[in-house]
Amino acid sequence: MKAMILAAGLGTRLRPLTDDRPKALVEVAGHTLLEISLRRLRQFGIREVIVNVHHFADMVVAYLKKNDNFDMRIEVSREDVLLDTGGGLKKAAWFFQKDSNDSEEPFVLHNVDVVSTIDLDRMMQFHRTNHALATLAVQRRETSRYLLVDEQDQLCGRLGLDQRTEIVRPSAKAQALAFSGVHLISPRLLPCLTEEGAFSIITSYLRLAGAGERILGFRADEYYWRDLGRPENVAKAIRDVEEGALRL
Repeated sequence: MKAMILAAGLGTRLRPLTDDRPKALVEVAGHTLLEISLRRLRQFGIREVIVNVHHFADMVVAYLKKNDNFDMRIEVSREDVLLDTGGGLKKAAWFFQKDSNDSEEPFVLHNVDVVSTIDLDRMMQFHRTNHALATLAVQRRETSRYLLVDEQDQLCGRLGLDQRTEIVRPSAKAQALAFSGVHLISPRLLPCLTEEGAFSIITSYLRLAGAGERILGFRADEYYWRDLGRPENVAKAIRDVEEGALRL
């Protein structure tokens, strides 16, 4: 199985920690966010990864070289202009189509600035059993944006920052859940990314869900999860490590 780590963002929410480095190289208890993500993926047998870069891109490349790519096959997708999650994946699509023995093997898409104990094996089983095009790990917690998931675990809309609801599939009982930044994606989705330039993959998911594709939510409430996009959240993660609530 392969994976992509989304690490190209400017890390503006993480300033001043990102004044002189990309967010991928911000540290938690002596480990960079990129190392934490790579080690998590390796725990689930993933050895081939592509990382998108933009802000301080050369620092990420040098870091990977210095660490011998953490004994993994790692490719780098450079973005001269930030492409957001959907555009970034679309640019890196070749990685999941080249030299693949199984064109139906799902891959992981993972934000570099989240840390979790989400069980990717269970998530994969859920994805395969339900013949999903994409599976998104979701949780019941407070967030600034919510995805709407129906009783059959299918994506049916979203609730935006302005509290406006966008419905793409009718549902009598949709739940508002927080997305975790961890995706499992079938390669069948890649030709479906018809949006151009910089775009959020959530936009694509909603369009495809509205067209009847199986975009599912995997409930990950039982697992540790933290967004590391702000300095105070990095400090909380460090405390979690010190108190034994998180093992890196």
